[in-house]
Amino acid sequence: MNATFQRTARLPLFSPLVAAALGCLLGLAGTGARADEAAIRKALAERMPNFPNIDEVTRTPIPGIYELRLGTEVIYSDETGQYLIQGSLLDTKTKTDLTKAREDKLSAIDFNSLPLKDALLIKQGTGLRKVAVFADPNCGYCKRLEKDLLTIKDVTIYTFLLPVLGPDSNAKSKDIWCAKDGAKVWRSWMVDGMAPPKSAEKCDAGVLERNLAMGRKYRVNGTPALVFEDGTRAPGAIPAAQIEKNLNNARKG
Repeated sequence: MNATFQRTARLPLFSPLVAAALGCLLGLAGTGARADEAAIRKALAERMPNFPNIDEVTRTPIPGIYELRLGTEVIYSDETGQYLIQGSLLDTKTKTDLTKAREDKLSAIDFNSLPLKDALLIKQGTGLRKVAVFADPNCGYCKRLEKDLLTIKDVTIYTFLLPVLGPDSNAKSKDIWCAKDGAKVWRSWMVDGMAPPKSAEKCDAGVLERNLAMGRKYRVNGTPALVFEDGTRAPGAIPAAQIEKNLNNARKG
């Protein structure tokens, strides 16, 4: 654009006229984007009244295709809101899953912002690497994950009790949290099946409500869920080898 102005009008690169012309063009482009966003929102509101709230509408690298951000999830629309696309947007040149990269960024959690005082603490080896785990004591996949975590060296594990599977999960979580050594009782239950001792009535288990609120805040929709030091998340009981890889990548990051 600058080169064109110089060849035709022979104006200095940053002349007021050039700046004004560029500003006008950028303004028009912005107007077009806003018009498309308005059209998309209007069409979906009219045709799909129960459609989830759209937090953000942005252009994608593909002309005429827009990203619709729904919390930490991403879908796509044409510029009129007539067509919706669900699935991964792949860049074949860079071999990148753009959808996954975007959703990973949206769902990332600032590890340093986690209320670690509300977590059970287990240190293995030097404890140099760190991971946070959201887990329910009655979750079978959480038990499988706990057995894999046993094999990981030099890691500090912060386990946030997230009783989402019913009243018994809440009762067990309270018994575990209120135990003299909650981390030991947790692992004995999850790995060896040793039921936690009943907690005293006077025990303050307010931590469980705080953890549930945090889970809602960060959209932790299932257990187990892992958060690494670099903010990346991994849903489900990923194998020990993948945990090792994520821990190392987080440290490098």
